[in-house]
Amino acid sequence: MGALHIFLFTLMSITISIHAHNITEILSKFPEYSEFNSYLTQTKLADEINSRQTITVLALTNGAMSDVVGKHPLSVIKNVLSLHILLDYFDSTKLHKISDGTTLSTTLYQTTGNANGNLGSVNITDLKGGKVGFGSAVSHSPLASTYTKSVKQIEYNISVLEISSPIIAPGILTAPAPSASDFNITAALEKAGCKTFASLLVQSGVLKTYQTAIATGLTVFAPNDEAFKGAKVPDLNKLKSAEVVSLLQYHAVPSYTPIGTLKTKKDPISTLATNGASKYDLSASTAGDQVTLDTGVDSSRIASTVIDSTPFCIFTVDSVLLPEELFGKSPSPAPGPAPETSPAPTPEGASPGPAPEASSPSPMVSPPAPPTSSPAGAPADAPAADSENSTAKKNAGNVNAPTLLKVLLTVSVSVIVSVYLS
Repeated sequence: MGALHIFLFTLMSITISIHAHNITEILSKFPEYSEFNSYLTQTKLADEINSRQTITVLALTNGAMSDVVGKHPLSVIKNVLSLHILLDYFDSTKLHKISDGTTLSTTLYQTTGNANGNLGSVNITDLKGGKVGFGSAVSHSPLASTYTKSVKQIEYNISVLEISSPIIAPGILTAPAPSASDFNITAALEKAGCKTFASLLVQSGVLKTYQTAIATGLTVFAPNDEAFKGAKVPDLNKLKSAEVVSLLQYHAVPSYTPIGTLKTKKDPISTLATNGASKYDLSASTAGDQVTLDTGVDSSRIASTVIDSTPFCIFTVDSVLLPEELFGKSPSPAPGPAPETSPAPTPEGASPGPAPEASSPSPMVSPPAPPTSSPAGAPADAPAADSENSTAKKNAGNVNAPTLLKVLLTVSVSVIVSVYLS
C-alpha cells in the first residue's frame, strides 16, 4: 500500500506540473490583449499569476486599457490590474450559476497590504439575460464592467475571461502612490513590529543605502522584534561595525522582487551586500503559497507583506538571515562513537592455535523452476517468448518496490503525455 500511495501522489504531481500555466504565452496568441499582457510583465503580476495553482484573469482589450495607462504611474496601474486577478476559478458556466446570483471574490490587490476592508475584493453578479456584471466589492460601487467572452481555460487551474472595461475600486486612481524618495522606511518597519531592525538601520547608517537604492528598485526582508531574541542570533555587540553593515545589507535585494517573482526564482539571489567575490546571496523555495529564504546557514519564512508598491516592497521574516560569509555553513552532525566489541572468550582448556583458514561460503542456489507446459494451441516454434517468460518468473522475486514504481511511473508519464499531446 505504501508504494501505491507514493505512485498516486507522484501521478498527482505530474498532472499538476503538466497543468502549469504561463499567462504571457497564453495572451501572446491574442494581439487584442497585447497592452494588458505587456503591463502584466512590467508590474511582475505575470510572475504571481504563474506561481498560483488556481487563478482567474479578467483580461482587458487594448481599447479598454487606454482608460488606465498613460494617465497614471506604474504603481497605480499595478493596483488596478491586481483587481483583475481573482484568487479563484471562474469559467463561463460557473459565472452563470453563482449561488444567490452574486458573490465576492478576493483578488491579488488584497494581498499587497494596500487594501483595507473589501477594497481588494470584486463583486460578481449574474444580471440575467446572459449578462454578468463586475465591480468593486465596496458598498454602493457600480457594476460598470460586464463579461464579454471566454478566452482560455485549463480546468480548475487558470481561466482567462474578457471583460468590457476596467474594474475601478473607490480611490484607487486618486490615492497618491507612495513616492520612493519620500517613503518613510523606518516608520513602516516600526508599524510592522520591526523596531529593532529599524533602529539598527539608523545606527549603522545602512538606512541611507536603502534610501538610495529604493528609487531604482528595492526589496527588504525585515526580521521582526521576536526574531532578534532567537537562540541562533549572534551577539551583535561582538561584531565589527563592517560586519553589522554587511548583515543589514544582506536583508535587502537591489531590485523590485515581489512575492510572485520570489516564487519563480531558481537561481541564487544577490543582495545589497554582494560585492565581487563576496557572494552574500540567498535562495528562495516555495511550498504552496509559502516562500522560504535559505542562507546556507539557516532559513526563514516570509511572514507578511508590509508594502508592495512598484518599485519597492518590504516583507517581514521570522528569523534573522545569517549569511555564510559571516557565520559559515550550518555544521553537520558529528558521527557517533563506534560501538565497542569485546573479544570472544577462549574455551577452557583449549590452547590457542592458528586460526582456521576462512573458506568462502558456497552460494545459495535457487531450486530450478518447475517445468511449464505450453497452453494448447500455442506455437511450438516460439522459444524466445517462452525464454522471456521463464526469465521473468525467475526474476519476479528480485524486483524491488522502487524498480516497479519506476516502471509504473514511466508508463504513466508516457500515457499522460501522449493524451495531452493528442
